Amino acid sequence: MNFQQLRSIREAVRRQFNLTEVANALYTSQPGVSRQIRELEEELGVEIFERYGKRLTGLTEPGREIVRIVERLLLEAENLRQAGDEFAGRHTGRLTVATTHTQARYALPKVVQSFRREYPHVTLALQEASPAHIVELLLTGQADIGIATEAVASEAGLTSFEAYSWQHVIVVSPDHPLTRLPEPTLEDIANFPLITYDAGFTGRRKIDGAFAEAGLQPEIVLTAMDADVIKTYAELELGVGIIASMAYDARKDEGLVRISADHLFEPNVTSVAVRRGAYLRGYAHAFINMFAPHLSRDTVSTALAESAHRPALAAA
Repeated sequence: MNFQQLRSIREAVRRQFNLTEVANALYTSQPGVSRQIRELEEELGVEIFERYGKRLTGLTEPGREIVRIVERLLLEAENLRQAGDEFAGRHTGRLTVATTHTQARYALPKVVQSFRREYPHVTLALQEASPAHIVELLLTGQADIGIATEAVASEAGLTSFEAYSWQHVIVVSPDHPLTRLPEPTLEDIANFPLITYDAGFTGRRKIDGAFAEAGLQPEIVLTAMDADVIKTYAELELGVGIIASMAYDARKDEGLVRISADHLFEPNVTSVAVRRGAYLRGYAHAFINMFAPHLSRDTVSTALAESAHRPALAAA
């Protein structure tokens, strides 16, 4: 048994059993991948994959359990490497943070600035993605830390931590009728076309839920992942904008008026997430602490250690 065999098994599952893609991912040949898989099956005495001719079509019942063990073994191998670098006193490395546009644009700039100043020899990669893609990047080890409001807190394969809460706000042009109301209701807002986030982004679920609970079906004429886009079209009076509170800047958004929506929509919680059982380098802990000061290294490390010994269904 060797790590190349284990990687071949893992990639075959990740690549939907397409051995050509597995070979490309592992920088080897398709016959080489097939041989690695077959040799491990022979060593274990069971078939891991179902087959149709020479093609892999799925996992056998023992294969499903074996894949879970393979994932743990490869994760621990990566943890060993990370721990070796940490205790050898190496202060270089790479930290990949997967996050949404809203977090990257409005919540992270000062954190990134502080991190770069303290860890100049660590390459920091900010990867903007949808919440669902952030989960995938974390589970496959392509990202070390994930920051998002949607999805990451409910994924069994991740350990997540609440970072901070925030509200939505309404933005309209200065002469919009809503500016003349002391406290607009959902009914008031639903009388106008709306511009807000795409489904699955930046608390959109809370917006939809509030209108649905009130029995209202607002006309959403435009959606975007980027609050700047929403603000641009709200300023052009194409609709009432609903954005994250941190995306409004009174100095830069002079053409818009901010209206509080605390009484209309439930607060949102942005979470930090990492893969269950992962070993984080000191600089990764530092980044998390800079972003959410209440998340100390001890807090995060303890939770990760505990999650590593819990069944996946019980994970945070």
